[in-house]
Amino acid sequence: MNIDEVLADALTRVREQVPAVVDGLDEDDLAWRPDPDANSIAWLVWHLTRVADDHVAEVAGTEQVWTSDGWYERFGLPFPAAAHGYGHSSAEVAAVRVPSDLLAGYHHAVAEAVLAYVGTLTPSDLDRVVDERWDPPVTLGVRLVSVVNDATQHIGQAAYVRGLLERRLD
Repeated sequence: MNIDEVLADALTRVREQVPAVVDGLDEDDLAWRPDPDANSIAWLVWHLTRVADDHVAEVAGTEQVWTSDGWYERFGLPFPAAAHGYGHSSAEVAAVRVPSDLLAGYHHAVAEAVLAYVGTLTPSDLDRVVDERWDPPVTLGVRLVSVVNDATQHIGQAAYVRGLLERRLD
């Protein structure tokens, strides 16, 4: 297994989990928070998808799926198009109220774009510096691991919140 296959496998696992987490839930369920300042399923899935879209589009030199495919308009959220959730307040988290098919559709579109990009990479590409604002500078490999890490943490959190929600509904 080579590096692009490892990255693709990790990202595909997240893509497979998104429908399992959001399917069958209405907007109220997706927006439910176990604590007034906790993140909802809707926010977690939106955020993990926005981060992947933002970070990979930047390193690939492409426009984000969020804007290029009209997802920003379809979501109709009260944030600038560049927002991806970092630093969101509790009120901003609460503002992410969307249907499950929209969340799953956007995630699927981003996952396809990310997987297509990852499939073009060679091992030497991963050493390319993509962000010099850090010390040491961030390479493409490190950036992609960061995307995988963010996605796996947040999809796990969303699955946990769904479990809490289901226990509450029983």
